[in-house]
Amino acid sequence: MITEPRIPDPDGFYAALLAAHEGLGEAQSADLNARLMLLLANQCGDQAVLLDCIRAAAVDLTTLQAP
Repeated sequence: MITEPRIPDPDGFYAALLAAHEGLGEAQSADLNARLMLLLANQCGDQAVLLDCIRAAAVDLTTLQAP
């Protein structure tokens, strides 16, 4: 699993991601995120890497504290 930044224009990517969510309700936004995740997972195509990413993302969520 690669954890170093590799996106050439991370700010531009983030802006495009936010723009894709503009005007969407909470459920639509969640659907967009799920569809995007599945498309990106398919691009990766390496199930071992994808499972590592799932575990890493889940661990990060358990260490976050609510404000």
